[in-house]
Amino acid sequence: MIDSHCHLDLPAFDDDLDDVLQRAKEAGVSGFLIAGTTPAGWQKQLDIQANHTNIHLAFGIHPWFIRSALDDALSDLQQMVATHRDRVCAIGEIGLDATIELPLAEQETWLLAQIEVAKQSKLPVILHHLKTHHRLPALIKQSGFTYGGVVHAFSGNAQVAKQYIDLGFKLGVGGTVTYPRGQKTLNAVVEVGLDNILLETDSPDMPVYGYQGQRNEPARLVNVVGILAEAFCTSPEIISARTNTHFRQLFIQP
Repeated sequence: MIDSHCHLDLPAFDDDLDDVLQRAKEAGVSGFLIAGTTPAGWQKQLDIQANHTNIHLAFGIHPWFIRSALDDALSDLQQMVATHRDRVCAIGEIGLDATIELPLAEQETWLLAQIEVAKQSKLPVILHHLKTHHRLPALIKQSGFTYGGVVHAFSGNAQVAKQYIDLGFKLGVGGTVTYPRGQKTLNAVVEVGLDNILLETDSPDMPVYGYQGQRNEPARLVNVVGILAEAFCTSPEIISARTNTHFRQLFIQP
């Protein structure tokens, strides 16, 4: 299993990151992609990668943390990616969120600017979405972006899923599908097929069913795999192997 989206750089893991990673590895998690959210956090991501194995990195500015001037932030992102091109495998977490006060028009400007960095660097992107499926596919098409990526924490129906898949994206599947209320998303994932998904936890957020209110961590990926294995009528080993291959094809292999 590979956790294709986690935030091990957040303060929630400051006191016991080694233990968290050890529990994950004992559970069968063999790799981790830490998605970036702020310029201030990128160096901490690099430090974690330098001290642990099987850590992959993405740099980006999450819509929740858009604070500085666009030109300055974009320059920082370009420089960071150029300096550490051999250590970064994606641009993200970037996207659109209709639940925050920042106007969508401004978020779209930031998103397109960061997609341009991904185009220049020939890197995939990690997309954040919240009530914005009506805009994201259109913006990706508008940008002319062709390097693919993953729709983080996908939720929606099969029709929405296919829009992203047609644009070269995988669907990030995590804790949502472990809940009874996540059945619609689980059905959509099964309909579009195992070849179109990646595993993720979004640790420390998005706890799996049964662990509500607790810090999430990569070891709980086992719970997600169990649900998917049942839904796809296959084994956890098959789910893990196939999604590992998808991860490598998207983020590691040229």
